[in-house]
Amino acid sequence: MTRVAGKSLRLALLASSLMVAGAAAAKKEPPLSIMNGFRLGDAGVLCTAQVQPADRRLSGVFDRAYVLTCRDAASAVGSLIAVRRAVDLAGEASIIKSGALTCTAPSSASIDNVGTVSTLTCRDESSRLDYRRYLVSRGRTNYLVEGMAGYDPALRLALASVINNKTQSGSVQVATTEVSDPAAFARTQAGAFDPAAARTEAYARNNGGRFAESAEFFENLAQREGNDAASRAEALANQGLQQSNMSNFAAADRLLSAADRASPKGNGVIQRLLRNYRAVNQLNQKNAAGALEALSVSVADVIDEQDQASLRSGLITLPLADEINKDSGTSTQVIGLGNELRPAERAAVLDAQSLQLAGIAARMQGRLADASKLLGDARGKLAEVRDGKLMSAAWLSAEIDVERALIAEAGGDRGSVVGAFDTAVGILEQNFPQSPMLLATKARKAGYLARSGDAAGANALFAEVVDQSAAVPDSGTALRELLAPYFALLAREGSADAAARMFLASQALQRPGVAQTQAVLARQMSEGNDEASAMFRLAVTRTREIVRTEAEIARLSTKPSPTSQDMNNLAAAKGSLDTMRADQTQLQAKLADYPRYKVLAPQQTDLAQIQAVLRPGEGYYKVMVIGERQYALYATHDAARAFRLEPTRRQMARDVAALRDSIVRIENDQAITDPFDAVRARKLYLQLFGPIDAEMQGLRHLVFEPDGPMLQLPPYLLIAKQAGLDAYLARQAKADADPFDMRGIDWLGRGREVSISVSPRSFLDMRAIAPSRARKAYLGVGTNSMAVSRPVAAVADECDWPLTTWQAPIKPDELAIGQAAFGAANSTIVTGAAFTDTALLNDPELDNYRILHFATHGLVTAPRPDCPPRPALVTSFGGQGSDGLLSFREIFDLQLDADVVILSACDTAGAATSAASREAGIATGGNYALDGLVRAFVGAGARSVVASHWPVPDDYDATKRLIAGMIGAKPGQPLADALGDAQQQLMDDANTSHPFYWAAFIILGDGAKPLVPTTSVASK
Repeated sequence: MTRVAGKSLRLALLASSLMVAGAAAAKKEPPLSIMNGFRLGDAGVLCTAQVQPADRRLSGVFDRAYVLTCRDAASAVGSLIAVRRAVDLAGEASIIKSGALTCTAPSSASIDNVGTVSTLTCRDESSRLDYRRYLVSRGRTNYLVEGMAGYDPALRLALASVINNKTQSGSVQVATTEVSDPAAFARTQAGAFDPAAARTEAYARNNGGRFAESAEFFENLAQREGNDAASRAEALANQGLQQSNMSNFAAADRLLSAADRASPKGNGVIQRLLRNYRAVNQLNQKNAAGALEALSVSVADVIDEQDQASLRSGLITLPLADEINKDSGTSTQVIGLGNELRPAERAAVLDAQSLQLAGIAARMQGRLADASKLLGDARGKLAEVRDGKLMSAAWLSAEIDVERALIAEAGGDRGSVVGAFDTAVGILEQNFPQSPMLLATKARKAGYLARSGDAAGANALFAEVVDQSAAVPDSGTALRELLAPYFALLAREGSADAAARMFLASQALQRPGVAQTQAVLARQMSEGNDEASAMFRLAVTRTREIVRTEAEIARLSTKPSPTSQDMNNLAAAKGSLDTMRADQTQLQAKLADYPRYKVLAPQQTDLAQIQAVLRPGEGYYKVMVIGERQYALYATHDAARAFRLEPTRRQMARDVAALRDSIVRIENDQAITDPFDAVRARKLYLQLFGPIDAEMQGLRHLVFEPDGPMLQLPPYLLIAKQAGLDAYLARQAKADADPFDMRGIDWLGRGREVSISVSPRSFLDMRAIAPSRARKAYLGVGTNSMAVSRPVAAVADECDWPLTTWQAPIKPDELAIGQAAFGAANSTIVTGAAFTDTALLNDPELDNYRILHFATHGLVTAPRPDCPPRPALVTSFGGQGSDGLLSFREIFDLQLDADVVILSACDTAGAATSAASREAGIATGGNYALDGLVRAFVGAGARSVVASHWPVPDDYDATKRLIAGMIGAKPGQPLADALGDAQQQLMDDANTSHPFYWAAFIILGDGAKPLVPTTSVASK
């Protein structure tokens, strides 16, 4: 993102395969016949129809075909053809299903906005799956839609939309297993399209601001076009630009360099592409000088000789065809299906973009006159290509108008600012409706209104953007910093209504991760038919297998020197991927028989919904980081308020880092504890909770949703009252003072239950989710066998952990406490040689325990700097294939039905990388705190997870005492209350009053729920 003096600008790119906008693009909604794809309906599950020009059933120039895809189905769910030939309802070939089907007799049906149609339902007896077809004629054209009966609403809307040549309003109520993952859906779509259509869609999504979705398309293209050097270089370059647009600048540099190496030498188009993308990467880093340097690189000329040679041979070329068809009513239909630009046209468009980027850099440097001239030159250059009728040119024109507005504002010409913004908004509404780029441009205008003193206008426009963002996938990336002025306005207003609006706005910025996994868990564990729950879980598992296989295909495809075995594995993976996709899609279709899986959780949660479930004495405190500023929202059942936090993100990050270092730091593999920085802990409390200090003093249960730096620090150890701190400091002034004796301090965690939430929706889900139905109370595992050598049968690679990892097992004492608390009949202990990764993965009884307790070391870093971090728990070495680790990926494969998983291991609340997430079969997330082992156990079936923020100590039996207090909870006692009581006992002991000993554990979930139900153990 390029950001100058508080103004924010997101840069996109230009297409190689772009639609000509044509006359229809000037309308509010262009006809579907000139669009590459469209959404089916306007509510429910997101499904789309995408042009499929290579469909074998097409025979004439006016024939069209579409493939239908729906979020969470891993392959196409249907197809549609519009052809000028006879169509046999039963005999027409299918691209969805081949093989034996038992069909009913044809009958008639009625479809909204279509009327009476012929229909046919067929059944695949082997899979117990129904397929459906609808056929209708309009004039000379026959329309046939076919697909899985479980996706019938999508089939009907597709047919009505194509016949009416406009999208139809309606809800696609089909089963879904995920909640909000546009990037994963984009990956599914990319695999369903042919490469040309996928490339067009990749550019279209980028130009609309859907950077994460576009990245998935280009990644798919990079894998599929390994034999075409230019196409592969282009895909890699675009992958790099998407990473830059998402602020992953190191990854962008790496991918742009890879594209340069892959590019054919002397290819002027690819050279221009790389030149521009390197400039954008610099602008996204606010480096105007670096961008200008990138733009100064010379590129090869592109000479378009193809047309002259073709004309001499009598071939009608695309430009000539454009002239011939200029007055034809069908020209927009023909040219609207994705014609590719000629090399010289591409070069001209990229040169125009180069001028635009230079104009942005000049504006950033304050050279306003130069910026205006460069932008004018860019617009003139665009007008020379296809008469300026490219959709990419429309996007660029909008960006030029945004720059005109920023230049006018910088030059004090306020009269021109709003007009320029409105022009840009109008262009985007015509060409990219319901896109993140349109929302971003509106947000830029709203930001200007706020800066110019029009608070009412800014509030209204920002509220419109937030409301529309709920229906625009992938909008959070484009909006995150652009909403900063809105948060500032709401914080200054300070009313309950402003708090509610800030609460909604914050959800437009929600990141995927644990929250998404908890939402899937909530649907999986919802009350209902056991067969349906099992099918739901199987569909989720298949989805993860698909993501894993895609990651393996990507790894094998990019190996510099693949072996013959690598090539065999690659072929096998590609073959199994198709089978898995078909199997997963069939599972989704079968879930349509269970209505509860058709009900989607809303994308946005109202503050009133949170307040409705808060009980007396409970408060929800949400931290929101917007750029460098931080905001907070505090809500109880009866009241709510929002306010700005005084420290910037960087200032708070420094304080959090200093506090963590005073708790524990690692030197030479040893945990070093220093005197705790109590003064800073009090300062941070006042910065976070000072505005609501009076409410905090009487609070019984704090639900804390962290963001930014506070993701790295449990809130317990902040100091809630000054008097105790003053007494401690007075003691330290004495000669014989013990700085580790911190008794008497009023910590935030003293007398208060604390739960960690990752999103409002996940808190609502966890509060409402049904308890475990497991028959036994407790399973305790840990105390790995010491290993002095790596077993011969063990899996090994170049990034193995050293054997010292297995040579300091955690003592089993705390597991014995658990067994004593619940009794031998209701508990099981597994330690030593029996505690292996392979045994856990093959244990069919894991879902029979309500509480799982892992007393072992957690690994959340990498064994050395050049290896990727892969979160794991240390186990004993098992049989063939064991690596002595229960990995992030393997944890997801465990079959749990647990109320609580306790991880008394080091730093189990740490993050996982994006690569580790893909290995585990998780489509999005990674690189965030709580995306590691915590997320894996939630995905495996844990409603709450007790995890640690730093290596927990054995000294003074601190960890043992905490676990004993928690496991010793009375029937009906809240989990957070039991942990709080145990923490308080350590706070009051001179030896363990330092936060290192008592503050590491957090409860992710709803700590108000009891560890032990009133019946002592669950009944079934």
